[in-house]
Amino acid sequence: MKISTKGRYALRIMTDLAINKNDKYIPLKDISNRQEISMKYLEQIISLLNKAGYLDSTRGSSGGYKLNREPKKYIIGDILRVAEGDLTPVHCIHDNCNRKSNCTTYNFWKGLDEVITNYVDSKTLEDLIK
Repeated sequence: MKISTKGRYALRIMTDLAINKNDKYIPLKDISNRQEISMKYLEQIISLLNKAGYLDSTRGSSGGYKLNREPKKYIIGDILRVAEGDLTPVHCIHDNCNRKSNCTTYNFWKGLDEVITNYVDSKTLEDLIK
């Protein structure tokens, strides 16, 4: 399994918002400059995070984005799933694979999926910013 740039940047954006958290909205330009992410790509990712309900936003001269809950309430696995979709290492784990009962590697893939899921779901945004 390989996390794409979108997934890595989503975590960087969320950690940036957590580190710079205050009562004010943070302009995309500031996040872009600090994280060295192009505005165009940043807008795409922030839109996913916003639609997932992770952010509050406002428009205008004092507009921008901010977290809408404490960093300890954001699960890393959830953030990655918003950006990446399914984190399963192979599709046959969740699909109705007709070879499942005869597959000698199925239990290996299932175990790997459980390790990945348990790890990413055991970490919060607060863990990353400490």
